[in-house]
Amino acid sequence: MKGVAKMPRRPALKKPSPPGPKDPVGVYCRVRPLGRPDQECCIEVINESTVQIHPPDGYRIFRNGEYREMQYSFKEVFGTLVAQKELFDVVAKPLVEDLIRGKNGLLFTYGVTGSGKTHTMTGSPGDGGLLPRCLAMIFNSIGPFQAKRFVFKLDDKNGVDVQCEVDALLERQKRDAMPVPKTPSGKRQIDPEFADMINVQDHCKVEEVDEDNVYSVFVSYIEIYNNYIYDLLEETPFDLIKPKWNNCNTPVRNGDFIPPQSKILREDQNHNMYVTGCTEVEVKSTEEAFEVFWKGQKKRRIANTQLNRESSRSHGVFIIKLAQAPLDADGDNVLQEKEQITLSQLSLVDLAGSERTNRTKAEGNRLREAGNINQSLMTLRTCIEVLRENQMYGTNKMVPYRDSKLTHLFKNYFDGEGKVRMIVCVNPKAEDYEESLQVMRFAEMTQEVEVARPVDRPLCGLTPGRRFRNQAFREELAQKLEIRGGPISGETEEQSASEILLQNFPPLPSCELLDINDDQTLPKLTGVLEERHKLRQKLSEEFAKNVLTFKTILRELDSSVMSKENHFQGKLSEKEKVITGQKTELERLEKKIKTLEYKIEILEKTATIYEEDKRHLQQELESKSQKLQRQASDKRRLEARLQGMVAETTMKWEKECERRVAAKQLEMQNKLWVKDEKLKQLKAIVTEPKNEKPERPSRERDREKPIPRSVSPTPVPNAPPVRLRHRRSRSAGERWVDHKPPSNLPTDTVMQPHVPHAITVAAASEKALAKCDKYMLTHQELASDGEIETKLIKGDVFKTRGGGQAVQFTEIETLKQESPTGRKRRSSPSNADPPEDAADSEWTDVETRCSVAVEMRAGSALGPGYQHHAMPKRRKP
Repeated sequence: MKGVAKMPRRPALKKPSPPGPKDPVGVYCRVRPLGRPDQECCIEVINESTVQIHPPDGYRIFRNGEYREMQYSFKEVFGTLVAQKELFDVVAKPLVEDLIRGKNGLLFTYGVTGSGKTHTMTGSPGDGGLLPRCLAMIFNSIGPFQAKRFVFKLDDKNGVDVQCEVDALLERQKRDAMPVPKTPSGKRQIDPEFADMINVQDHCKVEEVDEDNVYSVFVSYIEIYNNYIYDLLEETPFDLIKPKWNNCNTPVRNGDFIPPQSKILREDQNHNMYVTGCTEVEVKSTEEAFEVFWKGQKKRRIANTQLNRESSRSHGVFIIKLAQAPLDADGDNVLQEKEQITLSQLSLVDLAGSERTNRTKAEGNRLREAGNINQSLMTLRTCIEVLRENQMYGTNKMVPYRDSKLTHLFKNYFDGEGKVRMIVCVNPKAEDYEESLQVMRFAEMTQEVEVARPVDRPLCGLTPGRRFRNQAFREELAQKLEIRGGPISGETEEQSASEILLQNFPPLPSCELLDINDDQTLPKLTGVLEERHKLRQKLSEEFAKNVLTFKTILRELDSSVMSKENHFQGKLSEKEKVITGQKTELERLEKKIKTLEYKIEILEKTATIYEEDKRHLQQELESKSQKLQRQASDKRRLEARLQGMVAETTMKWEKECERRVAAKQLEMQNKLWVKDEKLKQLKAIVTEPKNEKPERPSRERDREKPIPRSVSPTPVPNAPPVRLRHRRSRSAGERWVDHKPPSNLPTDTVMQPHVPHAITVAAASEKALAKCDKYMLTHQELASDGEIETKLIKGDVFKTRGGGQAVQFTEIETLKQESPTGRKRRSSPSNADPPEDAADSEWTDVETRCSVAVEMRAGSALGPGYQHHAMPKRRKP
């Protein structure tokens, strides 16, 4: 609905819907053939009531992650090979039968543009559509019972009057005398343009036609263009439908052009909608009716679009009205009573096709036409949806019929004034997939709307068969009049009164007396009168006898009728009770069905919501699962990386811990050795004799006499015994490893150590030890008097059981520089304690270094002192 505020109006009194049975709207589907055999098809006929539509290639619909195909069910489905006659027999023939029986009908074609709606309604040369076949069936059925022209006369208020024969004759003479073109006659030559369309060979007709009625057919043709109603049969001197337009999309202003006037919809006294001022032509044959239709069809608006070469730009409505009235009791004249006149109509509607402007490339007027077409079809869909909701759920929403002229014109059909049928035309080509899907959904929903079944018209109460009895009487009377005037035979044999009555009374002889002596005329006249008197007496006696017999028969008939009536009344009361119970049960079941349908729809909506939520949750679950998988993968990579780092760090720290433990053990053992040495020195001092004066040996003696030292305790009891080697002479070509740490300071002494054939290294290595036999370590430390003391620690190099190199220290040479004015070294026990920083250093003193053998592993990169020879590495088996 448009968002324009409207003034409130008082609602018209609606005619209550009849409480009788209802019928659903009959929806049929017709699939047109493809234009080219190589076109892709997206619609398939499954069976006689079901079609399946599937997305074409490149267009996929997913529901819960699955590809789906939609199926739609209709009352009947007609495939591409179905002929027009078969379609007419199923869809339109029942509507024509109802029309002749005084009931209204509506048939319209619905579909997208180019789906075959106009072809279905009009047909093609040699194969007429529904409209010409409906006209042919009507005139085949009522042909011999048609009234003369202008006996029935339509008024301006959607009603009909009956004129007498004289008024009808005057009307015909008046119309014939007018200069305007006459109404097309059935005897004139048929236009060859449409002659093949109405050449129907099957001669279909209604079997049971009331022969005591007279009929007249009136046709009108209108179009709804841009939500305005125009009369296509209006006589105009110029072509009003197709004027010339300028560049501004407005008609050219000239004296010859008069724009067409739109018509207005009104409501008659029976609340039926009609077009006021619309031309309604009385026709007497199929050819004449179709010629009137073809005349209006040429005025209908069509245009060439991207999707259809002859696209209908308006809704075409062809209305067939059938007026009928009974004959009087004599069967001669039409009854003049207005209550006895029945006016029924059949509306054949060719709807314009819905279209998408992005496909048709419409501009200007075409775009405005497409917008109005789609708006009117959307209003039709809205009305159907509201009707369906009101009927299924018992609501009372207002149906927006007035939003469109199309729905406003046919609102009485949906309110229960006739039978409604719809033909859905679809084009199976893949390009129309989305439009066809919307059409299918609307058509399937339309089937759920129910329309009240029209009631039969009441009987007139006159004796049936009076037309043919009157014709038989006239024929017999004509025969009697032909033989009237012959003499009656004087046979004396008795005849029945009915035969005498049929033969009529004998004629009277001439009563003229020309002669006074005439004695023959009077006796003849007397004889004739006596004979007539006898006939009269016989007739009176026979009449009295027949009266008595008839009275007796009537009494017997009354008694039998009363007894049968009482019997039937009892049965009828029983049947009425059964019917009442069945109606009550039926109403209960209908209410239960509505309730269940309402619950089912709620459940379907709930299921749809749950499916949508499920789909969203599944998508969310999939995204989170993918995220968790990525996180797990990242975690595994990080764990592997951390494990590598942990293993590397663990190995590194294990080696570092082993090195530190070994260094700490070596340091503690060195401390114990130092303490043992100090204790030995102290013991030697204590046990020295007091009466002898100690003499200090000279430097030369000190150099020549080696300082006695105690044997260092073995740090580890499981260490293998070191084989003592005898010193070899320097002249034997020995090679030395001269180990000079980079932390040593240069001395300015005159005496400098010099070792020939030496390999000077800053740190001991297995490679250097493997090439030499001797090892010498240059060690510097701070003496007790504050001077730097340089010691040369010497040892022998030999191989160990583990495959490495071991050094056994054998002697120490000391180079010391002291000032002549310096303090003398005291040998007090207090000087024996080393300083705190010396105890924490890597090497405590010379004695400690000289009492330790160092072993290097094969392939080890560590320096000397990192692994004690008393802790051999276990070899792998």
